[in-house]
Amino acid sequence: MIQAALKAGTHRRRCVFETFTRRLPAGRRYGVLAGTGRFLEQLAGFRFDADQLAFLEEQRVVDGPTLDFLSDFRFTGTIRGYAEGEAFFPYSPVLQVEGTFAEACILETLVLSILNHDSAVASAASRMTGVAEDRPCLEMGARRTHERSAVAAARAAAVAGFAGTSNLEAGKRYGLPTIGTSAHAFTMLHDSEEQAFRAQIDSLGTGTTLLVDTYDVEAAVRRAVEIAGPALGAVRLDSGDLAGQAGWVRQLLDSLGNRETQITVTSDLDEYAIAGLKAAPVDSYGVGTRLVTGSGAPTTSMVYKLVARENAEGSMEPVAKKSLGKGSVGGYKHAARRLGPSERASAEVLALDPERLSEDSLRPLSAPLVADGEILPGATGPEGVVAAAERHRLSVAELPAAARRLSEGEPVIPTEFLDH
Repeated sequence: MIQAALKAGTHRRRCVFETFTRRLPAGRRYGVLAGTGRFLEQLAGFRFDADQLAFLEEQRVVDGPTLDFLSDFRFTGTIRGYAEGEAFFPYSPVLQVEGTFAEACILETLVLSILNHDSAVASAASRMTGVAEDRPCLEMGARRTHERSAVAAARAAAVAGFAGTSNLEAGKRYGLPTIGTSAHAFTMLHDSEEQAFRAQIDSLGTGTTLLVDTYDVEAAVRRAVEIAGPALGAVRLDSGDLAGQAGWVRQLLDSLGNRETQITVTSDLDEYAIAGLKAAPVDSYGVGTRLVTGSGAPTTSMVYKLVARENAEGSMEPVAKKSLGKGSVGGYKHAARRLGPSERASAEVLALDPERLSEDSLRPLSAPLVADGEILPGATGPEGVVAAAERHRLSVAELPAAARRLSEGEPVIPTEFLDH
């Protein structure tokens, strides 16, 4: 597309691309935007180096003028979007890229690959932290996804309220609290379970978490308490009837004087399993596979569509797809959330004319992220994750109570187009 636009002389036309989803995954009540900070971090260094250009030339992917364009590429446009962590709904313009056609077009895959993945994980994570309420959720999915995706998933989970991650690279890169426990292999390495527990406690102290279901759970709990005493940090259950086991393990710990020893559970948990454990005396949840794969919705189906472009006369005009089932709404959208009594959201409101969003009940949703190619501070690095987690907390808190339901249903608030 860029090569053809260069040849036609249309590559410099000003354009606006918007990222949105036409629908939420089946049955979901809301989505959570994540990945904005990662996108901006990638954008800061988005260049074509000599090896990449040589490959494009050798494979005859593009011609000489296009190689020249790519060799000097640097995004110089403007980007606005929802704050990372914000809830979104069908047609929410979560990211708006304005620049020349060539420089905006070239960002499409970067935008969509990051936002689709991270938002899918964050949307699933939000359902999990919502049902877990004040019990911490811990991200443990690194072994269930691509090694780079694992870092992104840990970050996205933190945006949606997860309290820690087993991924040390995510901890290093984004300042996330890191956690972990021993595996069954560590217990089986030793000549006895007692030796394994002693080795772990001698190294890590009594505040560690001991895995107690390698052999016999009751015997393991008694052995753990005998070795560590009342200061034992936690025991982990990883198999079987977690709710039933947690109940009698709690009773056993209490009877042995370990009332402060916590119980953490793992084993293919998702939001439904966490809901099923609500009445059980569980203190924290370790979530892996279902989290990093979006709990059945591994993408948010976001698209990146041209909604306005500069015409031959030099004026900006709206454009829209009319494809059956894949149509779009033309024009640069301004977005706000209507808040009703008790500051509860009642609608996602979009308008082409920003003046139509001036009423007091509307909370603006978009803010500048990039100005003339310069990335604005606050959205990247560790501080970006902290800000996104707080925005998620506030955004979800203002949604109607039905947003927390796990049963299938329509988006919890409608999307209204004021100009259509």
